Amino acid sequence: MASVSDSFAALSESIMNSYRVFQGELENGTALEYIQRRLSSFSLEDIPTNLERLKESFNANQNLYFLVFTGLITVMVARWVRNPMRRLPPGPRGYPIIGNLLALTGAQLWLRFTEWKDQYGDLVTLNIPGQRIIVINSQAAANEILERHAGKNSDRPRNIVAAELLTGGLLFVFTRYNDVWRRMRKAAHEGLNRSVVHRYQPGQANEAYVLAAGVLSKPEEWFKHLRRNAASSVMSTVYDTPPLESEQDPSVKRVNDFVARLATAGKPGAHLVEVFPSMMYIPRRWAKWRTNAEDWHIKDTNFFVGLFNAVRDRIAEGEDRPSLTATLIEDSGRHGLSENENAWVAATMYAAGSETTSGVMAWWLFAMCLHPELQKRAQAEIDAVVGHHRLPTFADSPHLPYCHAMAKEALRWRPVDPLGMPHYTIEDDWYEGMFIPKGTVLLANVWHLNRDPGLYGPDAHLYNPDRWLDANGKLGKGPVDAKEDGHTSYGFGRRICVGRHVADNSLFINIATMLWAMNIEKQGTVDIKNVIEDGLVVRPRMFDIKVAPRFPEAAQMLEDARAEFFANRD
Repeated sequence: MASVSDSFAALSESIMNSYRVFQGELENGTALEYIQRRLSSFSLEDIPTNLERLKESFNANQNLYFLVFTGLITVMVARWVRNPMRRLPPGPRGYPIIGNLLALTGAQLWLRFTEWKDQYGDLVTLNIPGQRIIVINSQAAANEILERHAGKNSDRPRNIVAAELLTGGLLFVFTRYNDVWRRMRKAAHEGLNRSVVHRYQPGQANEAYVLAAGVLSKPEEWFKHLRRNAASSVMSTVYDTPPLESEQDPSVKRVNDFVARLATAGKPGAHLVEVFPSMMYIPRRWAKWRTNAEDWHIKDTNFFVGLFNAVRDRIAEGEDRPSLTATLIEDSGRHGLSENENAWVAATMYAAGSETTSGVMAWWLFAMCLHPELQKRAQAEIDAVVGHHRLPTFADSPHLPYCHAMAKEALRWRPVDPLGMPHYTIEDDWYEGMFIPKGTVLLANVWHLNRDPGLYGPDAHLYNPDRWLDANGKLGKGPVDAKEDGHTSYGFGRRICVGRHVADNSLFINIATMLWAMNIEKQGTVDIKNVIEDGLVVRPRMFDIKVAPRFPEAAQMLEDARAEFFANRD
């Protein structure tokens, strides 16, 4: 038996030596020469002799060969059993070569992902050429993976055109998980966190008065008023600009055009280079997609630096009004950010905040058309606190829980980014026995997470602000097992929306002011399933509304507030 064992060991060593030789040839780039040398020593005339020797050897060493064969099979089975790739979450079967690529095309993907939850469970694996995607379909899984294991998946997947060429890696919503991203995010957080956002409230209140005045005077242009309000409010918060007369203001249009380019470039399939990164080596003169993106990056950087420096100039002249840019300038040495990086921090906050805020307000307006009884309840609360002799202010905020509940419910009920922003794993991870490999894109199905009947009750698909109030009618935190905000519309972990407190304030004062001033009714029919996937934001298609002042003085009080606001900022 010892001789068989020795022979087995010798055979194994021989195999390993041959493997090491070949591996060395591969590493040295001479594998082809190695194969040619071995083939040149091979002769067809030797085949009968070699076969006879093999037969004799087999007859003499049957036990040895049996042990070798059994050992190889045992090793292969053991590796197969231990291979973590066998424990990937289940998912739909794909096609050869393209995998699940076709399943990721079409409109309203969040509905398809929701259907898959019933079939495959909380995690669903999809494969496309060169990339694995795992869809997260429950808040419990999202909280465990994206919150508690945030250090393993706070990266973003590579996006060559949108994240690298168009923005130079400086739009920190898309920036990879690195030191620059950490410093940029910290700088933005310190300028927009819960303890400092009260500085922006006076401007947000005045913008709400302008919004309500505009909707009362021209209700058919309600969406233009919402876009102007969001753009003007965010521009004021970020750059301390005067109020905008129109959503077509040149500076706003320039930033909105930038966001549109970004959204177009970021769509799956927009550029082949995302599937074949080697196309980056194509000479620039033959890669128009690359030269266009790089040229726009230079133009956009110059524009954003110009907005940034305008604030610096006003500060030098003695103006001391709060803005994110002013905070970035004050703290630039502490965060170690260059002028370009600071300018892109400010640009990120505008690009991320403007369209999303107007989208949420559009869904809230839609809900008011569907539920006039909810309007009446909120208006009764407002009348009891504010009355008709003055406009709502942020001082009323603690006494208007139902208005806050309306805002939170709009964010939950129809999330404007129903698939959230993708995360990317930098380490292997596990969830309830399922393997999540390094290099996987994680997509949280925010749509379903916000509408899970297990968390929000059987009416989770309905707009119901009451779910945010406790037994005493005070504003609560929402379901126990949900995130701190009570919904997942602001994202997860270290990638959670930095500007969410500013957004919450804008939504509250806009809702309170509009309901204080007017009754809102639908005109004609509205179709809740008819949506527009507008770049990075999903919003309802245009619908007609009818509004009327709630009392005779409302319109004039709003106009007076509007005139004073514009006069003081001229």
